[in-house]
Amino acid sequence: MNDRLSSVGESAPIRLGLRENLGQFGLLVVINAFVGAMAGMERSILPAIADEQFHLAARTAIFSFIAVFGATKAITNLVTGRAADRGQRKPLLVGGWIIAAPVPFMLMWAPSWNWILIANALLGISQGLTWSTTVIMKVDLVGPARRGLAMGLNEFAGYAAAAVAAFATGVVAARAGLRPQPFYLGVGFVAAGLVLSLFARETSGHVAVESRTTAPASRQIDDVFWRTTFGDRNLSSVSQAGFVNNLNDGMAWGLLPLFFASAGMTLTQIGTLAAVYPLVWSVGQLVTGPLSDRMGRKWLIAPGMWIQAAAIALVPTSRTFAGFATAAMLLGVGTAMVYPTLLAAIGDVAHPSWRASSIGVYRLWRDLGYAVGALLTGVVADVSGTNAAMWLVASLTLASGVIVAIRMHEPRTPPVSATA
Repeated sequence: MNDRLSSVGESAPIRLGLRENLGQFGLLVVINAFVGAMAGMERSILPAIADEQFHLAARTAIFSFIAVFGATKAITNLVTGRAADRGQRKPLLVGGWIIAAPVPFMLMWAPSWNWILIANALLGISQGLTWSTTVIMKVDLVGPARRGLAMGLNEFAGYAAAAVAAFATGVVAARAGLRPQPFYLGVGFVAAGLVLSLFARETSGHVAVESRTTAPASRQIDDVFWRTTFGDRNLSSVSQAGFVNNLNDGMAWGLLPLFFASAGMTLTQIGTLAAVYPLVWSVGQLVTGPLSDRMGRKWLIAPGMWIQAAAIALVPTSRTFAGFATAAMLLGVGTAMVYPTLLAAIGDVAHPSWRASSIGVYRLWRDLGYAVGALLTGVVADVSGTNAAMWLVASLTLASGVIVAIRMHEPRTPPVSATA
């Protein structure tokens, strides 16, 4: 049975499967929680810092920190995937935490907005290394049978922690001010993540074990970028859906806190709304991840994009906290259907020998969505107003789901395509 294969000639047999690797898998889940918390700590308050402390009036200028974060994370994702396929995973994980170490201090004491941008560039590089590596290592450990469950647990940990961190920093900011106290939490996140990462074990051996039971790859690793971006119907459908998903998340990150403030919401209410969306998203993945292992990937992804579109369209038609909270919950439900399923679909199609590279390409396009979403919605909001920006993003999200419904084949059967 594939999930229980042992390596030959090694003192400690390597086995694939969630149960067989529960200790290391659980450790990686906890590590990814701290990765998510690092991103979440600025989610509810950085737009307010830009507005109140640095007096940036234009939405495009305010959203520049998201664009920098998304662009650096996207490029790092690509590099991380390629490096993981050519070497070991653990040094990438540890290195990502080392790069994150100065970020909380820079956010606390930045004398100008440029320092905030530099901090977010470092955060993007760190996230590209740490989050990508935890994803790759979990896929390595579990084998083909439980990829949806594995990704559901991974993304649950990251985004639940992001939600808690967003809420916590919002509460601290309401009581103690926007800086420096909310970012004290980040110092603890970095310290915990780095220490725990030192105890993670290398998973390259698990890739070798899985490769022995899989037909040889029919493509060279140099083809992966093209195939993941355009050539393969499933991989390219997944990549565009990930791009649009994070495009609307970039809008939610930058525009919604300012929109809520203009509607009269307090800092505590804004922090709560900033937490509701990723919290529903994270908890929902505990259901949608394993569900995709049973029912397949395609018909969770396409309807999930449509639900996101409906949620975004609901925001400009609401004016109360209850209306905004309903939209945030719906956005979380739709994203929960999409997020772990996209990653699992990559694992279904990509050969073990170039799977990390394909995940890196997918995450390149997905996280470029942050940058494009922030810049696009910033420009449209400055020119035509925030409502127009939200309606545009809702339309793009709806169209992305249609592309998945028309172009994507169901990749779940057979579980792994040996030659894709």
